[in-house]
Amino acid sequence: MSSNGIRVAALDEISVGEGIAIGKAVTGTDDDVALLRDDDGSVYALDDTCPHEIASLAEGWVEGGFVECPMHSSKFCLKSGEVQCLPATRDARPHRVEVRDGEVYLFPNEAP
Repeated sequence: MSSNGIRVAALDEISVGEGIAIGKAVTGTDDDVALLRDDDGSVYALDDTCPHEIASLAEGWVEGGFVECPMHSSKFCLKSGEVQCLPATRDARPHRVEVRDGEVYLFPNEAP
């Protein structure tokens, strides 16, 4: 993999407070990766599948540094993937991302 990361999206493809999923065929990871844009405009990346049950975190609610799973409302820290509340008991795996010149670059399996 390039030390510059993989270009996975344009910043304006990810609405503030929402996320998009990038397929594992693109990322080379075990799971799809959710790119999540917080309400301050920052972009974070977590494994897309909620560790509690099969649901896409990219379809969750992003606000205040957290993403809430759309299925059972478990919350995860955008920076660390740390689970914040039940029913989930396992953290979501974070990946490093960088935004350069309006483009989002992913560093799969690299801690932020």
